[in-house]
Amino acid sequence: MSEKVILSQTLFEDLAIAISECSHDRTFVLTDTTTQQLCWPLLKDFAGLRHATHIVIGATDTHKNIDTLATVWQALGEGGATRHSCMICLGGGMVSDLGGFAASTFKRGINYINIPTTLLSMVDASVGGKTGINFNGLKNEVGVFSQPQQAIIHTQFLRTLDEENIRSGYAEMLKHGLISDDNTWAELLNFDLARPDLAQLQEMVGRSVAVKAHIVEEDPHEHGIRKALNLGHTVGHAFESWAMRHQQPILHGYAVAYGLVCELYLSCLLTHFPTEKMRSTVAYIRDYYGKLPITCDDYPELLELMRHDKKNVAGSINFTLLGDVGDIRINQTATQVCIEEALDFMREG
Repeated sequence: MSEKVILSQTLFEDLAIAISECSHDRTFVLTDTTTQQLCWPLLKDFAGLRHATHIVIGATDTHKNIDTLATVWQALGEGGATRHSCMICLGGGMVSDLGGFAASTFKRGINYINIPTTLLSMVDASVGGKTGINFNGLKNEVGVFSQPQQAIIHTQFLRTLDEENIRSGYAEMLKHGLISDDNTWAELLNFDLARPDLAQLQEMVGRSVAVKAHIVEEDPHEHGIRKALNLGHTVGHAFESWAMRHQQPILHGYAVAYGLVCELYLSCLLTHFPTEKMRSTVAYIRDYYGKLPITCDDYPELLELMRHDKKNVAGSINFTLLGDVGDIRINQTATQVCIEEALDFMREG
């Protein structure tokens, strides 16, 4: 089943329709401490949630773990949830990933609706049906494919975001531009992230969601073309796990941005991606995301993390690379020498 993605101008109206189409003897709302404070006020006057049970979890990716998952299962049980209940995940990627996983496994699965509140979750986590938690020091190590009943994208929530979270989400939009076409890619590189125009960003969000939704519909379980969405993520997830291990966590989009630098370099090296396009994309990323403070002493740990990536086959590190903007090359491999060269480029550039 492909999910229904609503680009909403009228949040209450669209949510009322979504809930009416969703089996719901009881309704639960999952937020983290941040979205409870900043985003719930936009929904608190909605009559359809007046009797909903609230579940609030800790904010940030450090809470995307089995302990928090068990807390949500317990709250559902204590709140009398049945197989006919519905959970609304109001929050960023952590809330939709963990909440979707909790809903999909509680009593073998209850319905859930995603209302993404960050740019990252609007263009990435809330769309596509990937759910999960971090485990054993690895990103999204345990999870299931499970589509929400609906994802309702209401861009007014962007006004609650700080600059870092806007940039984090924008990195996934850059990735969507790179795998789509030259015009989309060029528009993204011309956008002023230092002074973001939210009206223009709202339009761009719609196009970005459409890129992902189209790919997911073609390949819901990532057997083929959906691997296009992994561009920047093989190295990016390693950076993210490395940063978490070293007690200096970074936002997912920043990790993806640094991963894009490395994987575009590999694309130039291995699949003839045009050097000028790589350099202009990397310059944009450096301007707005800076660099990750790794040294060559970190390479063995980063390579070990890449080897644990779920996309790998038979021990080879699996990359999605590009021959050009929109020319997607899935299931690519690179030697350790090439990967270390790409890490050098990201570090020194």
